[in-house]
Amino acid sequence: MLKGKTALVTGSTSGIGLGIAKALAAQGANIVLNGFGDVDGPKAVIKALGVKVGYHGADMSRPDEIAAMMTYAAEQFGQVDILVNNAGIQHVARIENFPVERWDAIIAINMSSAFHATRLALPAMQAAGWGRIINVASVHGLVASAEKSAYVTAKHGVVGLTKVTALENATTGVTCNAICPGWVLTPLVQKQVDAKAAAHGLSNEEAKKLLLGEKEPSLQFTTPEELGALAVFFCSPAGNNVRGVAWNMDGGWMAQ
Repeated sequence: MLKGKTALVTGSTSGIGLGIAKALAAQGANIVLNGFGDVDGPKAVIKALGVKVGYHGADMSRPDEIAAMMTYAAEQFGQVDILVNNAGIQHVARIENFPVERWDAIIAINMSSAFHATRLALPAMQAAGWGRIINVASVHGLVASAEKSAYVTAKHGVVGLTKVTALENATTGVTCNAICPGWVLTPLVQKQVDAKAAAHGLSNEEAKKLLLGEKEPSLQFTTPEELGALAVFFCSPAGNNVRGVAWNMDGGWMAQ
């Protein structure tokens, strides 16, 4: 379905981003990966799906590096047809104890990077008459949890950016939508599981159940593969008139 298209997925060397990149590659899209840590492994996984794969290690807190990444993608693949803004970090603390530098980093990486990548991707999409911008927000873009002020603020901002981008391109072939997962067992969430296990003297499995039980009625994690399938839907002809939604995949979290 996406053969000949190019998808750039930020924060895609692991977790949700890699899951989405794999799903898009399985539909024939060439992939530009971005992120830290192991790069060769994710590149090999994508290449095995029979598509071209590139990588750029832009620090998503730096607008100049984001611009360099977008230039790299255009030079190597022609243009970015599908932009998935997924990069994110987390820090947990009460507002009065929240380190200022962590606030600034979370706002930059989780929210501002989506703006910078979007503004740079839009002209080529508009000229081509087709484009997909998918913002990975969070259920925390729709509701709040204590001790996550920066993350909740950033994800609410991403949902707002999604709506504005969709409205500004509503009469074009460019769509913009947000995916709002509940708990996904990524390295980011595993740290919270570990912290809960340590704080309450629980096993890892017990801590997972406690974490899920607090918010997610299904008592199961959403998977990167499920999120990838939703991203593919947004890119399909069936998604042509899905514009500006914040689609929660949260096991019933928002239904309560």
